[in-house]
Amino acid sequence: MATNVFFNNYSRLSEQELIDDLVIESIRQYGVDVIYISRAFKGRDVIFNEDDFPEYNETFEFEVYVKNNEGFEGEGDFLSKFGLQIRDQLTLTVANRTFERHVTREVVELLRPREGDLIYFPLNEKIFEIKFVEHESVFYQTGKTQVFDMTCELIEYSNQRFNTGRTEIDNYFADYNTDIIVDANNATLTALAQTDDNAGNLNFELEADGIIDFSEVDPFSENIQISDS
Repeated sequence: MATNVFFNNYSRLSEQELIDDLVIESIRQYGVDVIYISRAFKGRDVIFNEDDFPEYNETFEFEVYVKNNEGFEGEGDFLSKFGLQIRDQLTLTVANRTFERHVTREVVELLRPREGDLIYFPLNEKIFEIKFVEHESVFYQTGKTQVFDMTCELIEYSNQRFNTGRTEIDNYFADYNTDIIVDANNATLTALAQTDDNAGNLNFELEADGIIDFSEVDPFSENIQISDS
């Protein structure tokens, strides 16, 4: 059965643009400005689909609406076997046309926010990683979607490289960087211990020297000879 031809609820371009304008105006009134940091893939592993050398070079600034305005979501702060972990989460809403105007026009392949990219949140001066992007949070009102919802979690730093040209971002993790090149053989444990006060790698190595004895015969070695007697 065909729908009523006299009521056009899902393909009226003027109505869609009106809702877009209202959404953008609302976010500009009640939102905050953030810095979007795009990720460059420098060493993609085609087998595991991972990037061992993440680098962040480009930034874009636009307004978003903070959906969880009563506080951070996620697992919060808790003690685990790896020490204190902070799992604060944010859900940020950006209008489709806003993202297109500030990002897509500059980088044509970025049609929407991308998982793995970062958000610098100026209210608490923290960097969050985009974990998931929901493009259907508003389910086709008047026949199209108007916003992207970005679920973000506080970044876990692992020597990512920042060359954005913004001092507050490029120097954010300077005190925690352990990617030190001392000589042609890369970083040494001694240099790492001097950089990170909590590093115990050298102590572990010295302790292991008194436990592991590589001079013992390896039962799984191919050099073992078993006599017939």
